[in-house]
Amino acid sequence: MILRAHGARPSAPAARSLWYERELGWPTAGSDPVELLTGVAFDVIELPAVAGFAMLRRVPRTGPVAVEGAWMRLLVAPGSSDELPGLLDWLEWGGVALDLGAIGAGGRITAPCPALSWPPPLAAGAPGERCPQEAAVWLRPPDPKGEVEPTLPRAGFGGDGGAPDLVRLVGAAATECHRARLSRARPLPRQRRAGDS
Repeated sequence: MILRAHGARPSAPAARSLWYERELGWPTAGSDPVELLTGVAFDVIELPAVAGFAMLRRVPRTGPVAVEGAWMRLLVAPGSSDELPGLLDWLEWGGVALDLGAIGAGGRITAPCPALSWPPPLAAGAPGERCPQEAAVWLRPPDPKGEVEPTLPRAGFGGDGGAPDLVRLVGAAATECHRARLSRARPLPRQRRAGDS
């Protein structure tokens, strides 16, 4: 519960926390930055943003998507983080080093400014709040007027609520993470490798 003087507005972090709890029913923690607890209403698949943007071109329908710095976070159904290792093995990505991870029960992510568009610099998180450019922001925000959970990718084929199934999402994410890793390993034109003459 947030105590404040009569007529005083809550601080920006407090307003952000209230927005998530009231509009979406998502539990929060911390105050600066506000964090969303994972494993309750959603889990998170996390990958480098460069791979994530390429993946979003291949899989245009997803659940909510956030970006913070160099990382993209895809919200998926609770329990999905436990499925990731098995899915990667089943999709034959198990032995490949990927910058692809999951955050589930007991985890936290920085609460994105409840932005309405990308890029974020002037997006409002709570009434009167300006989001700093480096803040976590929604690329594809959750719809506070509708049920968020049916739009989250989940295990099995044929996702619900317009979102793809988790298998397709993980497969596309793994492919783009691998491509991004290969691109970083490739020498630039006219760049010589050690030992080249």
